[in-house]
Amino acid sequence: MMLLAEIAAWSFFAFGVLLFLVQLAGYEVGFRIGRWRAAQREVPGEGVGVLVGGVLGLLAFVLALTLSFANERFNDRRSGTLSEANAIGTAWLRAKAIGHPRGEEIARLLEQYLRQRIAFVQANHAPAAGLEEITRETNAAQGTIWGHASAIVREQQNPVTASLMVSLNEVFDMTTAERFAFELRLPPQVFWLLLGLTLIGMGVIGYQLGLRGPRVRMLAATLALTWTVVIVVILDLGAARIGALRTSIAAYQWTLDGFQEGLKIPSLPSR
Repeated sequence: MMLLAEIAAWSFFAFGVLLFLVQLAGYEVGFRIGRWRAAQREVPGEGVGVLVGGVLGLLAFVLALTLSFANERFNDRRSGTLSEANAIGTAWLRAKAIGHPRGEEIARLLEQYLRQRIAFVQANHAPAAGLEEITRETNAAQGTIWGHASAIVREQQNPVTASLMVSLNEVFDMTTAERFAFELRLPPQVFWLLLGLTLIGMGVIGYQLGLRGPRVRMLAATLALTWTVVIVVILDLGAARIGALRTSIAAYQWTLDGFQEGLKIPSLPSR
């Protein structure tokens, strides 16, 4: 699985081409075995068609299963960014409104924290050292922010400071949830099962056609190409840091843009 992940991280096109060629090879092997059985006059009955249908039905089920799993992981990462951005925005507003120098410092640190979260989401599959550095910086920022909040609470124990602590706690919880969503990948066993059934499916199709005579390479190539595209999309959805289907940072950027406007307290209207 690691080798496949490295190939996909280097080039999804190369991964797709390799998968396509392997499927064609499986079809050709199955076809030749079928032709050999036909030449030996050991042609089975209609039971071959039933078995081929069973294999293809199982392949369709595994395709649907893996696609659903990958899509759920993608939606978890996407919704996680929105929840985390909203939590950071709420904490920033409460830190600004608390009217304390440490509150201003918390707001400044939250802006840096938000940029760290953007870097986390945009980090690539490799090198892992860069992602580990981002995680260490995030943990350090959480400790500093919580330390300032603790100092405020010790000085001012009121509902406003309590709401700030609740907001910061929610920010840190959302960060953990988002990190977990990025770590939760498509199980290697399921992906290997999908690849194995794909090759077996192409092999049994080739075997059945070999028994009947026609090779139909063009149709076999079309089928292999279709399965390749579906599997590549599944891998792209399930992988957090490779491919073209990456998690958007739009929610973070909108929150950061709101920070730039600052907090303005308008004067009371004159009567």
